[in-house]
Amino acid sequence: MAQIIGRETFTVDAMQYAPQLFSTALRMTRNRADAEDLMQETFTKAWRAFDSYQQGTNLRAWLFRILTNTYINKYNSQMRKPIETELDEVEELYLFKRLGAFDQSQLSQSAEDQMLEMFTDDEVKNAIEELPETFRIPLLMSDLEGFSYKEIAEILDVPIGTVMSRLHRGRKAMQKMLYEYAKERGLVNESLLGPQDE
Repeated sequence: MAQIIGRETFTVDAMQYAPQLFSTALRMTRNRADAEDLMQETFTKAWRAFDSYQQGTNLRAWLFRILTNTYINKYNSQMRKPIETELDEVEELYLFKRLGAFDQSQLSQSAEDQMLEMFTDDEVKNAIEELPETFRIPLLMSDLEGFSYKEIAEILDVPIGTVMSRLHRGRKAMQKMLYEYAKERGLVNESLLGPQDE
């Protein structure tokens, strides 16, 4: 009887994270039907693994770990496995080092806080989705879901240093894509870029 009550409580507690999990599943798969399949598989695995869940620990992180592992195991067999060197050639490009190249009338008193507001939601979403999976998943976990480095390391089963490295490189690549969007939209004053930036 206690086991049944425990499972019922677990189900109620777990379901409160369903919207967050589905949002991440959708960003991972980029396809609603696949995201729904991933969610179903995640909750099925969570239900089956109920006995291994330790009451009082971070249920949200535990569910995200199941989601992430399920995604990696299922979809890596269907697509090219991402490799750590995919962004090795990314140039050292930071938007905030190039603020002088932006039309200052587009910026407010807090340039760093306002920078992303210059881009449409679709541009930011596209920049995230274009990232290789190795860097996209930690970025989703950190910047969109708010997990700490330690939690991401546990979810992905990698060292914290690896999480930090992937986040750093993923953000650099995303900034490069957003910079290209800014150039296309005329938000960058090319004449203010020095020869080293060409």
